[in-house]
Amino acid sequence: MADNHKQTNVKETAQEAMRANKPKNQGKQFVLWFGALILGAILGWMGIHWLNELFNFVATVFTRLFQFIAIPTIALAVITTLAALGNNKDTSRIFFHAVFYTLLTTICAAAIGLALYLWIAPSNLPMDLLAEGQSAVPMDNFKSLSYYDHILSVIPNNVLQPFVSGNVLSVMLIAAAVGLALAFMPHTKAREQLLDVIQGLQELAFTLIRALLYVLPVGIIAFAGQLSAQIEAGVIVGALGKYTLVVLGGNAIQIFIILPLILILRGLNPIVVFRKMAPALAVALFTKSSAGTLPVTLACSEQNLKVNPKVSRFVLPICTTINMNGCAAFILVTSLFVMQNAGFELSMGTMITWLFIAVIAAIGNAGVPMGCYFLTLSLMSSIGAPIGLMGIILPIYTIIDMIETAENVWSDSAVCAMTDNDLKGKLDDSEMPPASI
Repeated sequence: MADNHKQTNVKETAQEAMRANKPKNQGKQFVLWFGALILGAILGWMGIHWLNELFNFVATVFTRLFQFIAIPTIALAVITTLAALGNNKDTSRIFFHAVFYTLLTTICAAAIGLALYLWIAPSNLPMDLLAEGQSAVPMDNFKSLSYYDHILSVIPNNVLQPFVSGNVLSVMLIAAAVGLALAFMPHTKAREQLLDVIQGLQELAFTLIRALLYVLPVGIIAFAGQLSAQIEAGVIVGALGKYTLVVLGGNAIQIFIILPLILILRGLNPIVVFRKMAPALAVALFTKSSAGTLPVTLACSEQNLKVNPKVSRFVLPICTTINMNGCAAFILVTSLFVMQNAGFELSMGTMITWLFIAVIAAIGNAGVPMGCYFLTLSLMSSIGAPIGLMGIILPIYTIIDMIETAENVWSDSAVCAMTDNDLKGKLDDSEMPPASI
């Protein structure tokens, strides 16, 4: 009798879990968010001044909220996952798959950018236009850094500064060190108490993420309205047609052809993966920050894709900083365009060399708004190329940055899904990261 009662409880629990995660509910959420996108675009296109100001305000609020929760989420996810995996053979397995797919997708993105650049062949711009662009370069936010300076900027000299400044690479370094220290330190009562505190903070962060997701349609309306108003005002109209075509065309090929093809080759349905990760892609599109989108990316991967938390909480925070498909393509194409206009000789060997420079630079780029722009600016300044062209690119970079960020998050999602698929049934589930989102 007791056994029958226990079986009934198990059955009821299973049915309740299935009802809570029905595809119908996920479909309703997708329709709601897509409807918010369309509504915001229409309202923004109407050009109502007070409404556009409201959209700007609401969009800024949501951007700040995502930035507020992103850094703690990255740190806590890395710490708790490495604490569980650090002394486990699963760590190397997950890391190897994540790095392999990251390099594969990033090199593909840069190679496509190079192929389109050679095919479309953007011509040089007039010299007077380049001179005008010099004044538009935001030098206040830029300083020329050597490679040693760039490395030193990642190494923190105190615990709080990286969190305050939002330096994602430094935060990752601190979190990895703490997580590995917890993994290898003796299993004492003090360690367990410390882990309980960290896991409690992670549960708190995930609760805040769920609250943000609940009200996200309001943010999507504001973001879409803001973008629509900018397009209606002619922000993206410029004289850089072929250059823009190379950059955006490369992004489109990577998003809709290359990444789906790689997913198919690994036995996954790209349409299913794309649909279930769509909320994260929408947030990435409008926030222009893959790091700021991470809380939503984690939630979508675990709730919708049902990715093993051991995989998602290890792969996604790492991919946020190293898996930059759109950034690699932008750095390569923009660098070639700037050097071409400056009269540099661009042999095939030089262009292939810059392909790998772009990939390496993108891997070291933090997932923050305009990160690729300033990194490219720094690279061009370091080789003595005139940077006036970067000022001409700046007005259209808003749109480029949005699409590239969505591409980066889509690539992060694909890497996470492929890693999870490859390692399904091969990971030790005895020590799972706590607190499902």
